Amino acid sequence: MTPEQYLAMERSAEFKSEYFDGQVYAMAGGTYPHATILTNVSGELRQALKQKPCTVTSSEARLRVSPGGLYTYPDVMVVCGEAKFAADQTDTLLNPTLIVEVLSPSTEANDRGFKFGQYRKLESLRTYVLVSSSEPLVEKFDRQGETWVFSESVGLDAVCRFESLDCQILLPDIYHRVTFSEANPVR
Repeated sequence: MTPEQYLAMERSAEFKSEYFDGQVYAMAGGTYPHATILTNVSGELRQALKQKPCTVTSSEARLRVSPGGLYTYPDVMVVCGEAKFAADQTDTLLNPTLIVEVLSPSTEANDRGFKFGQYRKLESLRTYVLVSSSEPLVEKFDRQGETWVFSESVGLDAVCRFESLDCQILLPDIYHRVTFSEANPVR
């Protein structure tokens, strides 16, 4: 399937799917904790960036990493400055500054490996964030030249700083109303 065929199908589809290198992949539904964390992260980023020229989007916004490569729906994206889109429609974003993926057991390996490898190709991307849904843990990768620098915020008393956006979010706000199982106690 070509990217054009995928986009035509996706624009009229009832359910979202991702595209990579000619193949279409159905997206799985999320859990209540995943959705809660995603909404909390979006809301906190929006509030923190309200006075800045940045826009926060949810997983309804599609991202094109490369013309023939990956088309996907990150959990949260932030665009600072003017948003750029593929073709003549405003449904496929090209230039996120920050991408957040909320991890789940079924997507974690893909988010850490394949997707991060693809996302690093985006010249606009400054920060990639992985948010655990099983414990209060935010892992962050910041672009510094050609290198990606790792840091993490752990525990419900921690703060996650987003230098690329000049803002921060408290982990208790990211995990507001999220309950962790006894198998995954709070660190």
